Parts: sequence; C-alpha cells; structure tokens
Amino acid sequence: MMARLLMLFSLLLLCVGARADAVDALKDFVREIKTGRASFSQTVSSLDGKRSKTSSGSFEFQRPNQFRFAYTKPFEQLIIGDGKKVWIFDPDLNQASSRKMDKALGATPAALLAGTQLERDFELKAQPSTQGIDWVLATPRQVDGAMQSLKIGFKGRELAAIEVVDGFGQRSLLQFSAVATNLALAPERFRFVLPAGADLIEQSAHAA
Repeated sequence: MMARLLMLFSLLLLCVGARADAVDALKDFVREIKTGRASFSQTVSSLDGKRSKTSSGSFEFQRPNQFRFAYTKPFEQLIIGDGKKVWIFDPDLNQASSRKMDKALGATPAALLAGTQLERDFELKAQPSTQGIDWVLATPRQVDGAMQSLKIGFKGRELAAIEVVDGFGQRSLLQFSAVATNLALAPERFRFVLPAGADLIEQSAHAA
C-alpha cells in the first residue's frame, strides 16, 4: 500500500513539474525569443467536428508586434502586422484591408507570439499534456466574446502548436514545424506595399 502511494505521489510530482514547465516555456519564449520563423498547417473544424478545412503557409515575427502570416495553400493570403496596423491582402480579389494594431491584435495568437505584455494581457494556466505536447491555457484578461479559449503548446522549449476556439465554437489548430528563432529578418518582411491597382479598405476603430 505504501509503495503504491509513493508511486502515485511521484507521478503527481512529475505531472505538476511538466505543467509548470509548460507555463515557464511560454514565459521564456516571450522573454528570450525576439524573432522567429516557422512553417505551419492550420485545420479549422466546425462546432460538430464533421466539417474541416486545412491550409498551410509560413509565419514570421519580430517583437514588438510585427508579424507575417503568408498562406500558400489552398489559396494565397497575406497578413502583415507592421507594429501600427494589421494588413490583410487577398491576391485573387486584388484587395487589401487595414486596421489599427490595437484594435486588430487584441487577445489573438499573434498577440501571444509577437506581443510583449504576456501576463498583462493573459492569465496562464498549465493543461494536461497530449501526444507529447505540453499545453498552456491563455485566458484573455479582457473578454470580448471573440474567443472561448486559446491554448499554446510546446515540445520541450520549442513552439509546437496553437489551438483557438472562437465565440461560435469553431476550432482552429495551428501546428508549427521547421521553427527557427532569434535570426535576422529583413525589415521589409513586416511592411505592406499596396500592389498597383489593388483596392484598399480601411476599417474604422469601431469595426468588428
């Protein structure tokens, strides 16, 4: 009986340690990683889990608040945060939209990865590990109804995944690979130049 209790206690300590490490990994990531680049695949699933769509591309960021999501499959789309505005460009429509950074970023995955005020903006809580990934639940301190939950996952100290459940119950899972950090990134990567002939829609501060 005593041996079994000691074994259970040891397992509990290991689980607690792993969970604490996941929160520490996220804090270290925000504190120590200034730039990064990765490939990603994104799977968006409906509320009932019966429908899903997958896309892929590359992601780059540079603190503070500069990032670039370049979707390549199945359709091209470019999302750039330049520190002041967030730009979204759809090549098929030859149309771009922009919105002020503070109105667009909010409690989003980009805020987690490229922002600097982690514990000011989010409450962090370790979650059970699944399939070798240690998860952290990041709950926005200012709730706007756009998200139900936001989790970020690490394999050891390396960024592995982000899972978002939006206000409608739709689940979006981003899985990262080929992660490279603290590398030199050209400033032009985080600048958007409107292509010739493209339409521009500038969203107001009150846009949803």
